[in-house]
Amino acid sequence: MLKILIVDDEQVEREGLQAILQKGFPACEYKQARNGARAIEIANEWQPDLILMDIKMPGVNGIEAIEQISVFLPDAKFIMVTAYDSFDYARKAIKLGVKDYLLKPSKASEIAATIGKVIDEIMLERRLREQHLYEETALRKVMPLIESDVVTQLLFDHVHDVHIDDMLRLLGGDATSEAFVMLVVLPKEAAADVLYCALKAKLRETGGGWVGAMSGRQIPIIIFREAGKTYRSQAVSLVQTLLLQRLGAGDFFIGIGDTYTGLDNVRFSYQEALLATANVDQPVKHQFYGEMQLQATSLGGYQDRAAEKQFIDIIRLGKWDEVRNTVMDLIAVCDQRHAALAEAGQWVLERLWIIARVAMEMGIEVEKPLFSFQVRQYQQLRAETECLLSKLIERVKAHQESVQPDAVAQMKQYIIANSDQDISLELMAKRIGLSPFYMSKMFKDQEGINYIDFLTECRIEKAKQLMADPERSFKEITFEVGYNDPNYFSKVFKKVSGASPTDYRRSIIGSKR
Repeated sequence: MLKILIVDDEQVEREGLQAILQKGFPACEYKQARNGARAIEIANEWQPDLILMDIKMPGVNGIEAIEQISVFLPDAKFIMVTAYDSFDYARKAIKLGVKDYLLKPSKASEIAATIGKVIDEIMLERRLREQHLYEETALRKVMPLIESDVVTQLLFDHVHDVHIDDMLRLLGGDATSEAFVMLVVLPKEAAADVLYCALKAKLRETGGGWVGAMSGRQIPIIIFREAGKTYRSQAVSLVQTLLLQRLGAGDFFIGIGDTYTGLDNVRFSYQEALLATANVDQPVKHQFYGEMQLQATSLGGYQDRAAEKQFIDIIRLGKWDEVRNTVMDLIAVCDQRHAALAEAGQWVLERLWIIARVAMEMGIEVEKPLFSFQVRQYQQLRAETECLLSKLIERVKAHQESVQPDAVAQMKQYIIANSDQDISLELMAKRIGLSPFYMSKMFKDQEGINYIDFLTECRIEKAKQLMADPERSFKEITFEVGYNDPNYFSKVFKKVSGASPTDYRRSIIGSKR
C-alpha cells in the first residue's frame, strides 16, 4: 500500500487535497502534517512514499523540510503544492529532485493526473526493486553451486567456453590471477558434512578462496595470492588460523600445491596438493609439495614433477597396466641401485597411497595400503606390493563396474527432467552416489560433451519450443528454462544456436505464415 503525506499549514487545504486523492486513489494510505517540522517527524517514523509539500509555512518551510527528509528518506518522491508561482522556488525544488509542481488552486482532474503520474513511477520503481531483489536472492542461492562447479572445471580441465567466463565474472574471479590449491583430507571419524559446511562458511567470511565439491572426504580449495604476503606465509596462516584453530578439527591433513599464474594452470597445483597428501601420518598436519621435492632422493625419473603428475593421470584414466608397471619399475630401479630396503618400501608405499587418494577422489572408500609385515628382501617387497596393488585395482574396478552401466543414463534423465532448476555436479553426485569429479569425467567420456553443455542444450531446445508462442516474452522464457538473467540467456542462446532469440523467433514465426 502506497503511503502519501500531505503537508500544509492550512487544515482546509489539507482536508480538501486528501478528499480529492482518496476519491482517485482509494487504495493509498494518507497522513497529514501542519508544518515542515511535523512533516519531518512523521516522515522519519512513517516513511511515506510520496509527500505533497507546501512551500510557504511558518518555521521550517517546504524547501527546508524536503532537504532534511531527503537525507534519511532518499527514495521518497515530492510534489510541491503552493500558491506562489516563483521561478526561484521552482529552481530550488528541481535541484532537490521534486517530481512536479502544483499551483493553488488546481482542478481536481489536474491534481489527480499529476499525482497519478508520480504514483505510476513509484510503482514501476517498486516492481524493478522487487525484481532486482528476486534476482539477487536467486543468485545468492546458486553461488555455492557455481563456485563448486567452477572449481571442478578448473581442477579437472573440464572447462566449457559457453559458461566459464560468465561464472568467473559472477564469482569475481580473474582468469589471469595467481593461485594455488590446498587439499583438505578429513579423517574417517570426522563429521564430514558438518566440517565441509563450516569450511565453506569460513572461506566466504574471509574471502580469497573458492571451495570445491567434497569427494571421498577430500575438499579442494583454490586460494588466490594476497598482495604483500609470501606464498608460504599466506598458506601457513590459512592452515593454522582458518582451517585448524577456528574449525576445531586439528586431525585432518592439508596438502598444498605450488602457485601458478592463470586459472587455466591451477589444476597443476591441485595435482601437487594431491601428491602432498600421500602420507597423512605426520606430526605436522600439512605438507607443501615444494618441500617434498627438496626432501626427496632422486631415483631416475621417479621424483620428476612431470612423471608424478602423469602417474595421477593414468590412475584417473584407469590405465591399470601402466599403473602396475610404474610401481613395479620403481622397485626394480631401487633394487638395481642397491637402495636401502626401508627407503624403497617407503617410496613404494607413497605411490600406493597416491592410488588410494585418487580412488577417494572418485568417491571410493579404500583402506590405506600398508605392508602386513616388515619386508627383509626385495623379493618380499615385490610380492607384498603386488598384493596391495591388486587389492586397490580390484576395489576401483568393482566400484566402476557397479555404477558405470546406468550412471550416465541417470544423469541424462535427471538433467532432462530438471533442466529448469539449478543443477550442479555436487547435487547430482549426491543423488547418484558418485564423486562429482569422476562423474563429470565419466559423462564427458561417454557422451563426448560436458554435463553442463548437455544441460545447456536441453534448456535451449526447450526455449526454442516456447518461442513458437508469440504471447510469451523473452523474460518469461528465460526464467521458465532455468536462467535468472535475460541478458545471459540471450548470450548463451546466440552462442549455441548461432542467432539471437529475437532473430530466431522472427524466423520461425515468419515461416509459419
